[in-house]
Amino acid sequence: MSTPPQQPPSSSEQPPSSSAPQQSSPPPPQPDQPPAAPPQPQHTQPSAYPYPSPQSPPGQNPYAQPTVAGQAVPPPQANPYAVQPGYGYPPPAAPPATGGNAAGRAVLWALVGAVVASAAWAGGLLLTGGFGSSADLRGYRAPANLCSSADYSSFKDEYPVDDSSPTKNVMKDPALDQSYCSLSLKKTSSSYGDAYLTMEVDLHKKTDPAPEFTATWKNYGDSHSDYDVTPVQGIGDEAYLVTQDTSNGSTTSGSRYATLAVRDGWTTYTMYYSAYFSSYDSDTDPPTLDDVTGWLKTDTKSTLEQLKG
Repeated sequence: MSTPPQQPPSSSEQPPSSSAPQQSSPPPPQPDQPPAAPPQPQHTQPSAYPYPSPQSPPGQNPYAQPTVAGQAVPPPQANPYAVQPGYGYPPPAAPPATGGNAAGRAVLWALVGAVVASAAWAGGLLLTGGFGSSADLRGYRAPANLCSSADYSSFKDEYPVDDSSPTKNVMKDPALDQSYCSLSLKKTSSSYGDAYLTMEVDLHKKTDPAPEFTATWKNYGDSHSDYDVTPVQGIGDEAYLVTQDTSNGSTTSGSRYATLAVRDGWTTYTMYYSAYFSSYDSDTDPPTLDDVTGWLKTDTKSTLEQLKG
């Protein structure tokens, strides 16, 4: 049995005939103001100049919407082809907060480490005397007049005439205090100096003089020919006696030289004797080096005691 054909729709459901004239819709009323600007994309490239331009007139709001003839002008449309954040290249990231991530923590600990290292370095210098706070001066002083403070009385029997105008000077500095005296030694019958005596005390307040002192005096014979160097015990931390005799035992010509150099802590003291002679009789023979070196040791010990306190 065949299926009955589908019934055509009713006239009320039929679409209007194409031949029937269609009534056009009236145009929408025109607004008095231009349409509002379309919404801007949420992700816009941040402006390179977030602050108002310095050329803006005073009192003008730099963020106000521009107007033409009293009507607001919509802002320009964003470039649809511009690379927006999230597409292509990422936007520049803000600097990480300190400790906010691994890099921030690394920077923080690097700065903390530098501060701690600097503090440790400064503390180490204070403990080791790098700033001169721990100079081992052993209580010595550098007097203004070493000629009157030093003892050279052992030479008085041989040279009884005092020098009326000795050379003396003193220096005071945060790194070094120094006092110096040089005088001539005369016999009773002499009208000029028969020998010369020089004394010097140095207070090293910034650096330990031990390495250079040892290198200078222990090796004096290596850098100066025909000198004898002998270590001396019982005076200071270390002492050296340097001597030379060019007379070969003669009492008529030659020279005799002797220096006793002493280091006690960071204080050094030297006592230097020199005599030059060309003609002497039996009554004015110059003293022997053994005599001179004995006097140097005796007077140096006495002087170091007097320079303390």
